[in-house]
Amino acid sequence: MAKSALLKSSLAKKYWMALTGLFLCLFLVGHLVGNLQLIFGDASDFNEYALFMTTNPAVKVLSYLTYISILFHAIDGIVLTVQNKKARPIGYAKNNAAANSTWASRNMAVLGTLLLVFIVTHMVNFWAKMHFAEMPLQTVEVSIEGQEPVTIYKTVQEQPIDVRAIEMGQLTIKGTSFYQAGTDLKVADGYKDLHKITVDFFKDPSTGLIATILYVIAMIVLGFHLSHGFASAFQSLGINNPKINCLIKSVGYLFAYAVPALFAIIPLYIHFIK
Repeated sequence: MAKSALLKSSLAKKYWMALTGLFLCLFLVGHLVGNLQLIFGDASDFNEYALFMTTNPAVKVLSYLTYISILFHAIDGIVLTVQNKKARPIGYAKNNAAANSTWASRNMAVLGTLLLVFIVTHMVNFWAKMHFAEMPLQTVEVSIEGQEPVTIYKTVQEQPIDVRAIEMGQLTIKGTSFYQAGTDLKVADGYKDLHKITVDFFKDPSTGLIATILYVIAMIVLGFHLSHGFASAFQSLGINNPKINCLIKSVGYLFAYAVPALFAIIPLYIHFIK
């Protein structure tokens, strides 16, 4: 009975809210590092990252933990908001909320709901396609001395250099196996070209600009959510020492501004520059 009461208490919900929130902050950093390859890497770099994120067993476990954390964080936030409303059904006669709290702290439920909508649409547009949809395979053009350039599929399998394979249409370059397009050879375990899907999504003549703007707006929402949530998570966990509160808030604001800004730069770069 005591255990059940603890799990249902507002204090327990705040602990779980804080822990899942901080875990998702770590996820954001890892996701950002991978996505920045859309700017600083090439198609192979990004597609290898996407393949690693969808096939590595350890990453798969972390991915499921991330999905659970997102759902728990969202549901926990809604429950806490409802409980807080019920605890104070009648507002104060004089209430100057702006003087006692930030705009972000008063609207965390709204910000969180908007982010949940963004996450769902983001997963439909990219995650679901990577896992379930028929996708183009990455191709590259390769020149062989004395021959015309050929377009080939990049594959996951690595094989040693084989001269006979080149004659058959299968090419091995720099230790990575390729299959020539247009031959009867089977393109097995090909790299799904998520790079092309992502670039085409943000550069689409009819919807690319709208998608870019909405993505940037979502990152602004994320920034507001993090500006309160990061420091609040430490307070919920009982880390509320005056000596380090200033440091936590400073790191929180830096994180809240830098991470969403870097995410927002990616679609802007793709749409206007790439």
